Amino acid sequence: MLIPSKEEMNLSAYIPSTIGLMQNGKKHKYGSYLCSFLSAGIMLTGFADVASAMAPPAGGAGGSQDIGAMVQSFLPLILIFVIFYFLLIRPQSKKAKEHKGVLENLKKGDKIMTNGGIHGIIDDIDAETITLKVGIGADVKIKVNRNYVAGLRAKE
Repeated sequence: MLIPSKEEMNLSAYIPSTIGLMQNGKKHKYGSYLCSFLSAGIMLTGFADVASAMAPPAGGAGGSQDIGAMVQSFLPLILIFVIFYFLLIRPQSKKAKEHKGVLENLKKGDKIMTNGGIHGIIDDIDAETITLKVGIGADVKIKVNRNYVAGLRAKE
């Protein structure tokens, strides 16, 4: 009878855990990400087994059952797309439309903030750039591309 060595018995250095991958008793830098990746791979492998189990029998089934099975298999993907549309795509496009409206309605004297965090008052506007008065005096002016305006500041 063969007795495994101490190194062969210590497999914990190679087995992913929920805490992260261990290497010589220390957590691996990207351990939790690797565990998530491995878990996703295991789940996908399981889904492939389920998909093959759902295959029609060798004798062939009726045509209406094939269409029903196909719709049933695509239904989760369609639902995920609908959820993504209402939670991510639609709000972002709505926000972009509002921002475009703000940029089109800018006028001289508006108080704005840029994406870089600079607060200023519009001194001059042309098609591409905006000149801002910045600072205590009116002598400090900067030019900013119109696309980098974050929005109007609240009235102080």
